[in-house]
Amino acid sequence: QVQLVESGGGLVQAGGSLRLSCAAAGRRFSSYAMAWFRQAPGKERDIVAAIAWNPGITSYADSVKGRFTISRDNAKNTVYLQMNSLKAEDTAVYYCAATMSSTYNYPASYNYWGQGTQVIVSS
Repeated sequence: QVQLVESGGGLVQAGGSLRLSCAAAGRRFSSYAMAWFRQAPGKERDIVAAIAWNPGITSYADSVKGRFTISRDNAKNTVYLQMNSLKAEDTAVYYCAATMSSTYNYPASYNYWGQGTQVIVSS
């Protein structure tokens, strides 16, 4: 099992940047694929970005490509989401998630979740 704790959310103006962090507690963090999801009010939870156990393998939702970057530091048991050029439509609760499945970019694969961190982008 792995426990996940997100941080770094907050209020930012449109065009600004934030970096979210997700600290993982538990064994074998480097074996987990990790992802960031987000859920806006009244909407479903959608996957934003994912990274395989191999840090060089990533995928992104079309809506964030070129603006968001997911990365991981296995020595620190942490995954990050760098968010640039933020837009009002990026406002949501952002969740970190983990899976040991090889289908790292398949949302239903994720079975470990953090509590979420709120991101609000003002226009």
